[in-house]
Amino acid sequence: MIITIDGPVATGKSTIAKKLAESIGFIFFDTGAMYRALTFGILKNQIDLSDPDTLQNYLDHFQFDIKVFHHDRHYFIDKEDVSKLIRGKEVTSSVSKVSAIKAVREKLMAIQRELAEGVNAVFEGRDMGTVVFPHANIKIFLTGRNDVRAKRRYDELTSKFPEETKELTLEKCLEEITKRDNYDSTREYSPLCQAEDAFVIDTSDLSIDEVVYKILEYKDTIKTKRPS
Repeated sequence: MIITIDGPVATGKSTIAKKLAESIGFIFFDTGAMYRALTFGILKNQIDLSDPDTLQNYLDHFQFDIKVFHHDRHYFIDKEDVSKLIRGKEVTSSVSKVSAIKAVREKLMAIQRELAEGVNAVFEGRDMGTVVFPHANIKIFLTGRNDVRAKRRYDELTSKFPEETKELTLEKCLEEITKRDNYDSTREYSPLCQAEDAFVIDTSDLSIDEVVYKILEYKDTIKTKRPS
């Protein structure tokens, strides 16, 4: 069974998807981390995004792996653990641009579909239920008020990166998520959008546990569709 969880930034997708997967014994895949890993590799190797041949050559040889240590997922590129590096400021500022490239999305879509073969999994991202797994058994689309999402984003960044975010403000976070929403939803290839058959959950006033419980209710009541 494949469950997809899509939605804009700071709606709690990763935390909710991970907890949901753990509660039902499914594998959890954070596709945002995959895009960050690829973005890190592109930056490290100084790949020119305006040169399609150079980019395609890098994608053809891109080696990505996920390993679990003490219940934490670690992301590897060419055997290098980049789990912490992909959360840095440079990757964060570049991942949207990289993710909008068709060749990049096609490469990672192929990897994601391969990872889904023969397993029960929760895939979290932005186009999981619309493009990558259009026949997923259950599709969830998370939303949230902009002010709530900006506060979540601010708290997350200042907690994880206190030195790098000394000048960060709540207003700046609101501006950035609004800009990111517009970019993701209007990009030409695989834009962020709600699947017609997705269950929509506004996470603004709900706890993580409450959202997971709602999804479990959907899982218990819906009839299994054909596998993706």
